[in-house]
Order: sequence, then C-alpha cells, then structure tokens
Amino acid sequence: QVQLVESGGGLVQAGDSLRLSCVHSGRPGSKPAMGWFRQAPGKERDFVAAITWSGDHAYYADSVKDRFTISRDDAENTVYLEMNGLKPEDTAVYYCGAQFWGPAGTYRNSGAYDYWGQGTQVTVSS
Repeated sequence: QVQLVESGGGLVQAGDSLRLSCVHSGRPGSKPAMGWFRQAPGKERDFVAAITWSGDHAYYADSVKDRFTISRDDAENTVYLEMNGLKPEDTAVYYCGAQFWGPAGTYRNSGAYDYWGQGTQVTVSS
C-alpha cells in the first residue's frame, strides 16, 4: 500500500519561506513522478509544481514560478517544495501526489495522480 505523508506547513508572514516535504512509501525502489497541488477553502485543487521520475524536468504554475522550487531525493523517497516570498494568496492545504502509471505530460492534471497524501496547511498572513 502506497502512502504519502506531507509535513512542513505552518503559519508564516508574507515574504517568509517554508519547505514542505512529502515522503512516499510502499513501493521500494520506485520513482514515481511527483506533484504538489493546493486547495483553498471553497476552491478546486490547483496544480502548483511537479517533477518527473528522473528529476530532469520540473513544471510550475505561473503563480508560483520563480518563487517555488520542487526537488526530489530518491534515496530518502522524498519530494520537497521550497516556497519563498510567500503571499497571502498562497494560503491553502498543500497536497502531494504520486504518479506511477499516468501518461507522460499529464503532471498538471490532478486526475492523473494515483496516490495522495493527507495534506499540510500553509497559512500566510499579511
């Protein structure tokens, strides 16, 4: 059974930084494509960033480009989301997803992910 566990959320002020982590387990030796999405109250789950299984390519939503960085450490089965210059509009529950079988190039589509974590709350005050 694949499990994803996010951590690192919290309450910060505008301009601060946070680093989210997502550890995946249950499929030893696997290297799924990984993505971060976020969901604010009353809104849909939106794409934030994704990284390919090889780590060679990363993709970002326009709203976070140049502020957020996604990376992976396969030795630790962990994907990170470094968030700098946080804004109040970044406030949301952040979820990581793992894509084992989805077709390549579908990283921005939440429906293409096979497993999800429970989410971690990020709150940015102005």
